[in-house]
Amino acid sequence: MAQQLPETGAGHSGLKRELGLMGVFSVAAGAMISSGLFVLPGLAFAKAGPAVILSYALASLLMIPSMLSKAELATAMPKSGGSYFFIERSLGPLPGTFAGFANWVSISLKSAFALVGIGTLGEVLLPHLGLKGTALAACAFFALVNLVSLKGAGRLQILLVLGLLLMIGIYVGKGMGSVEVTRFSPFMPHGSPAVFAVAGMVFVSFGGLTKVVSVAEEVRNPARNLPLGMFLAFAIVSLLYVAVVFVTVGAVDPHTLAGNLAPIAAGADAALGPVGVLLLETAAFLAFATTANSGILAAARSPMAMSRDGLLPAFLSKTNRRFSTPHTAIIATAVFMGAVVAFLSVEDLVKTASTMMILMFMMVNAATIIMRQSGLQNYRPTFRAPLYPWLQVAAIILYGFLIVEMGRVPLILTGAFALAAGIWYLAYVRPRIERESAFVFLVKNILAKDIGRSGLEDELKHITLERDEVSLDRFDRLVTNAGVIDSGTCMSAKEMFKAVAAKLAPRVAMDKDALYRLFLKREMESSTVVHPGIAIPHVVLQGEGIFDLLLVRCRSGVVFSELHQPVTTVFVLAGTMDERNYHLRALMTIAHIIEEPGFIDRWLKARGEEELKDMLLLSKRRREAPPPPP
Repeated sequence: MAQQLPETGAGHSGLKRELGLMGVFSVAAGAMISSGLFVLPGLAFAKAGPAVILSYALASLLMIPSMLSKAELATAMPKSGGSYFFIERSLGPLPGTFAGFANWVSISLKSAFALVGIGTLGEVLLPHLGLKGTALAACAFFALVNLVSLKGAGRLQILLVLGLLLMIGIYVGKGMGSVEVTRFSPFMPHGSPAVFAVAGMVFVSFGGLTKVVSVAEEVRNPARNLPLGMFLAFAIVSLLYVAVVFVTVGAVDPHTLAGNLAPIAAGADAALGPVGVLLLETAAFLAFATTANSGILAAARSPMAMSRDGLLPAFLSKTNRRFSTPHTAIIATAVFMGAVVAFLSVEDLVKTASTMMILMFMMVNAATIIMRQSGLQNYRPTFRAPLYPWLQVAAIILYGFLIVEMGRVPLILTGAFALAAGIWYLAYVRPRIERESAFVFLVKNILAKDIGRSGLEDELKHITLERDEVSLDRFDRLVTNAGVIDSGTCMSAKEMFKAVAAKLAPRVAMDKDALYRLFLKREMESSTVVHPGIAIPHVVLQGEGIFDLLLVRCRSGVVFSELHQPVTTVFVLAGTMDERNYHLRALMTIAHIIEEPGFIDRWLKARGEEELKDMLLLSKRRREAPPPPP
């Protein structure tokens, strides 16, 4: 059956690719710098003493497995929804339903907490609005920016993050002169267990790093910009975290710092005076602003992605025709965040959101293992996480310990949330969705040798074409409609040519015996074996406007002569004289494809005709430019 392929690889979702490398970096960095830097160091110092510096360094290391796993999954599947999409496609609709809601709620709650921070700081400038009024006004502003343009939201994020990093850099640079070595002694007053416990406590500060994968579908050149942007944000912000905590511990009296809810402001006051306090208050405002802006940007993509998959009502996946933004999902997210700010105690819910986030990290690492082990040919990440699978397994175990440390109440609330997601799955999702996950495909692959093609293979193929922005050319269309002979038994060249003639004759309107003799004559003139194990028989037909391709795989080999090893891969070309120029271009195209590393191995392992064709369609060759319009 012929495959239906889009003419181009991009633009089918209604979303525009408007985020570049700086946009990715700014969303990731901005989401990391918030209360974890401006509030937590004082609380963490009370528990670990000066060794809180080590706690922040260890917490950053705990982030590495999830960052690497998400980078791999995002380069293979750069789709809106990020973690939700990865988990749903790998583990199935039930875990995907939980992941989608958890991703949306956890990011929204964290962003609502940032809005409260904006309200606290902005209350001084806008006393008539009050804390909640200021926070709601900020929520409406960021929602409007995201509604009008992703590019505008991205540019705003870049400006906010650059300003924030500059101010933090000034604090670190100037504050180093006020550091007193005596403040670091004793360095570990509460012992090493406290260092590890506090590392788990501040770990959530780094969780915003991977928010950016939720907008992967709107990133230009995601194969490069997503992992690079995340790695840069992680490296720079992690160093800043450790440096800021180092300066603060060294500049502030321990009794003042322990339990202080504005530790960085206290450090700025000690190191830089009133000007420093103003500088850091401005930096804190920018930090909360970047978190809120990136939160709305990322959180809104979860309900949109779930809606596109049928897990939520269809209206949530609508995009604005004028601005190409998911306006209904953005509005729903902003309304939810506003309701949390107006009616709930955000602080009580943030710990639950952190528990959900850590659980999501566990599922993402499991998703990486499932996708790698599934044997899905079209899972083609451009970045692969190193130290697989030990890094992912270790992360799942460590994150499990962190969840236990979060306490009973967050675990109970997360369990209740999971139960609610399960009820939604049974009532709404299950009757509508029959999609096969990579996990199901893996189980089938283990239990049976001959299994049918997974619909996920087709989806991954289209995602890869979109990611690489492939415009399909004439050879791609030839491959899509090509006939295929797939044999497991050894045969002679004559036997193969008989089978080829029988398959090809109706397609080129020619007698099969005459076509068979034509192939024999061509082979007698010179061998068409062009490479060990590969042959390209090609003949010239009578008439005009005919050119066709037929693919042959013979696992046991076709014996062309005693001088050549058995041929397993055959590309058969047949065309009329007026197609001679394209005939040569097709030969060059095939030459590029067969030179790709591991081609023969993947050709022999492909399961069936569709996977053989997918190999050719997803090759890295340069496509021909489309002809100019008449």
